[in-house]
Amino acid sequence: MKFKLLFLLSFFFFHAHSQVEKPENFKGELLYKFETDSIPGSGIRLEEIVLFQPLKFKSLGKLREYVILRNRTLRVYPYAKLASDRLDTLSKRLSSFEGKKQKKIYLKRIEKFIYQELEEELKKLSRSQGRILIKLVHRQTGETTHDLIKELRNNWRAMIYQTTASFFKLSLKDTFDPESDYEDFLVEDILQRAYGDGLIELDPTALTYSLDSLYSLWKAPKTPINNKD
Repeated sequence: MKFKLLFLLSFFFFHAHSQVEKPENFKGELLYKFETDSIPGSGIRLEEIVLFQPLKFKSLGKLREYVILRNRTLRVYPYAKLASDRLDTLSKRLSSFEGKKQKKIYLKRIEKFIYQELEEELKKLSRSQGRILIKLVHRQTGETTHDLIKELRNNWRAMIYQTTASFFKLSLKDTFDPESDYEDFLVEDILQRAYGDGLIELDPTALTYSLDSLYSLWKAPKTPINNKD
């Protein structure tokens, strides 16, 4: 099937309670009492607000490309997050097995379950969505899909899936690099804004970069968005 190779992705796949308390016979400002300390003051505690720098597009066509990229990114991000969560669970479980035979049996059971769970959804992805998904797995885990397959299965299996991916002009070795790839920067911007709007649950990236530095770096972007299907 068109994107059956992507099903393997799923393998890899200061909060303080507060209360306002006014002591008896207390005169003056309210005391905001926390579990760890008491802070005198008046006012209301507000939730943190993240301000995003505005993006500028040279034409309506470029804006349209951004909207298309946004739709594709939000479509596949849940699968990248699932891959990251599964990888964490899988790694912990495998570490509890002592023998290779037990690990092999467990991996086969997981593979069968994943195919049944995600096959109908992932095979609907376009090539562009598949490419973004591969990059987002790297964003979530810090490792390429190719390396994850090689680590969890073997070099031969990784080579087979990389060859299959190449038939669809995809590479499992793709990385997420918003500091050098303008589209990756826009993907990060899309994820952060979607999280700010409460549309997704965004995990921290396993990579090292900050959104503020990316805005400064791409203040005058020159690289066009690649929207190949």
